[in-house]
Amino acid sequence: MLAVVPILLLFAGCATVEIEQPQATSLEILEEEGGYRVIDSGMPVLFYQLEPTSLDGRYQRSNYVHPLYGLDGEVLTEDFPEDHPHHRGVFWTWHQVLIGDIRAGDPWLAQGFSWSVEEARVLPERDGLYLRHRWFSPDYSEGREPIAEETAEVVVHPANGTVRMIDFDIRLRALQQDVRVGGSEDDKGYGGFSLRVKMVPDIRFAAATGVVAPSRAPINAGNWVDFSADFGGRGSPSGIAILVHPDSAGYPQPWILRSPASPSMQNPVWPGPDPAPLPADGHVRLRYRLVVHRGTAADVDLAAMAETFAALPTR
Repeated sequence: MLAVVPILLLFAGCATVEIEQPQATSLEILEEEGGYRVIDSGMPVLFYQLEPTSLDGRYQRSNYVHPLYGLDGEVLTEDFPEDHPHHRGVFWTWHQVLIGDIRAGDPWLAQGFSWSVEEARVLPERDGLYLRHRWFSPDYSEGREPIAEETAEVVVHPANGTVRMIDFDIRLRALQQDVRVGGSEDDKGYGGFSLRVKMVPDIRFAAATGVVAPSRAPINAGNWVDFSADFGGRGSPSGIAILVHPDSAGYPQPWILRSPASPSMQNPVWPGPDPAPLPADGHVRLRYRLVVHRGTAADVDLAAMAETFAALPTR
């Protein structure tokens, strides 16, 4: 049975604690088996996978969003796709996690790596989730010592006409000396915040720099890219855009874009093939906004939305 969570704080390994009743909102956050579901005025928005899941024991992963829904309930993302079963909805991870000269599994491939829930709670504004994880691998201290800590705030804005916005604010800090993360070890360098959008035949790409075409290597596409198609199979397009905030590490980030001819994820790349250090006395910040909309990129002013997002104050 579903349990509505507007009066609960949930902490991994701790008892449930009651808090004050929230103010009225069109959003509901429901605790379900495995994670949280967000609903806006009765329509599904997303499911956040908090607990580990796998495909017959393989590709075990957690800490990602799937499904992500369009404004009319259509599913926009894929999980365990046949071509890349390690891909998962909206996720952020890397091929390389290094501690000195030790390599800790491959979290991108969901091999030899795990995300331990330290804290998970509904935000005080009742508009999303706060999540804190620690990274572990059997390749480092036999899985006893945490490698790094990750926090993420996932803020959901109620739908406004033909648009809904969802913000991701991700921060990484080292818990050991000389921790580094990096993307694929080739000229692609993919890794970081990624969207495995449904690979339907009519998908179209638009970007801040104009018309873009997917290519093998990273390209300069500016601070936003949009993906639109008839995701719901109803004869009308809908879309999703990724906006990159200037606070994000490595800004402006290059993009890996993939078409149905070579299905894969869509990724603003950070840091690329060369591993970047994670500080122990601060954090690396990655900040993105998803814009879910009806119609194509031509039907929404993504340039203005990106400008508004970039102007948000640093916290």
